[in-house]
Amino acid sequence: MARFGSLSLFLWSCIIINAASPAQAQAATSPTSTVSMLSKTDPLNTLLLQGFNWESAKSSSPWYNLLKGIVDDAAEAGITDVWFPPPSQSVAPEGYLPGKLYDLDSSYGSEQQLKDAVNAFHQKGIGIVGDIVINHRCGTKKDDKGYWCVFEGGKGDGSLDWGPWAVTVNDKPYACGSGQTDTGEDFTGAPDVDHTNTKIQQDLSEWMNWLKSNVGFDGWRFDFVKGYAGNLVGGYIQNTTPKFAVGEMWDTDRQKVVDWVHSTGDRASAFDFPTKGILQDALKSNDLSSLKDSDGKPAGMIGILPQKAVTFIENHDTGSTQNIWPFPSDKLLQGYAYILTHPGIPTIVIIFYTFFLRYLRLIKVDIIFS
Repeated sequence: MARFGSLSLFLWSCIIINAASPAQAQAATSPTSTVSMLSKTDPLNTLLLQGFNWESAKSSSPWYNLLKGIVDDAAEAGITDVWFPPPSQSVAPEGYLPGKLYDLDSSYGSEQQLKDAVNAFHQKGIGIVGDIVINHRCGTKKDDKGYWCVFEGGKGDGSLDWGPWAVTVNDKPYACGSGQTDTGEDFTGAPDVDHTNTKIQQDLSEWMNWLKSNVGFDGWRFDFVKGYAGNLVGGYIQNTTPKFAVGEMWDTDRQKVVDWVHSTGDRASAFDFPTKGILQDALKSNDLSSLKDSDGKPAGMIGILPQKAVTFIENHDTGSTQNIWPFPSDKLLQGYAYILTHPGIPTIVIIFYTFFLRYLRLIKVDIIFS
């Protein structure tokens, strides 16, 4: 029990049992349901799995096939929804520098392999969240100034074919744009898209609706939402009616994260970066008093807007091989115990998944023979 620190094995057993409660298990194994559980906010009925890390695109086998291979285990573990990597062709293998958005042959596998994996999860009633990277976009050709600001959709019919007019004016370092002023922070890795343009809003909404109908995505995870205004994110959600949407609003100030949610018209949830930061600092210092605010509520986003908070311990940026803001490796059990027993929608990253499943099976055996 000592290796669990201040949280006991009993607490860990309880959270695993809760994560695979009978009601949830029934939803997860139903062959006919394709309804994402993420439309619900009860953490005991919702468990999100991030189905990739920063190295997944470099897998020797197509990653989509590997995901398809864990479907039965995911259903057994009580996973209700899986967050898939960015689906489109990308300059960077991880998918976060997308170019031809309609081209779904990526480093993770082919379009057909993607569809097969999504369908396999749907057969178990598990919803799929697509990673939507639209703050910026990589061109496929240079414009007359020598910038990569001519974009092709990948469909061959002109869909999502844009020129420099689609890039925000005074974008740095891509001084090719003739669009409106950026409504958010600069992203230096690729030209920033002018989301105030109604043509762009229409094109991207059509593409996202195509992802729903052609692939089967149930919800969205919006990448780098600091890059464009929250009301524009809300517009895309309104235009595409996902069962769930969450934004990567990377900020440790919980009020700023909550304000961003409100700016979307409360259509989006947000990853609870404040809770991650407070929790990992508390566990590092062995001082758990910081987990409560002055009103006795959780100090993170879950303390003031739990129904819109998506909690997590690690993701492809903070952990994995990027290790930008890692959770202490010797405190992972306590961290997951916390988010799995507190308000919000908890997320398990795939690098922790096999460990989680192993403990689930051990505890199930213990229950059967006790």
